[in-house]
Amino acid sequence: MAQQTHHIGVRMALGARGADIFRMVLKEGFVVGALGIGIGILAAFGLMRLISALLFGVQTHDVSVFAIVTGTLFLITLLACYLPARRATKVDPLIALRYE
Repeated sequence: MAQQTHHIGVRMALGARGADIFRMVLKEGFVVGALGIGIGILAAFGLMRLISALLFGVQTHDVSVFAIVTGTLFLITLLACYLPARRATKVDPLIALRYE
C-alpha cells in the first residue's frame, strides 16, 4: 500500500470514492493470497505421501484438516488485506500527489 500511495492519490484526485479504493486494494491483495493458498493446497496434495510420515493420527486425505487450514488461511488473508485497504481510503490526495 505504501508503494502505491501516489497511484491511489491520483485515483482519488480524479474522483474515485473511498469504497472504490477499498475494493481495489482488497481485491489485489486477495487475488495474490488466494493464488498462494491454491498453490499450497496443490503442493500439499502432491506431497501427501511425504507429509503422511510426519503426521500422526491424520489420514492422508483428511478433508477436515484441509478445510480448516484453508479457511484459516483465507481469514488471515482477508485480515491482511483489510487493514491496508482501510488505510488506503484515508489517503489525502494532495499529500499523495506531492509524495515522491
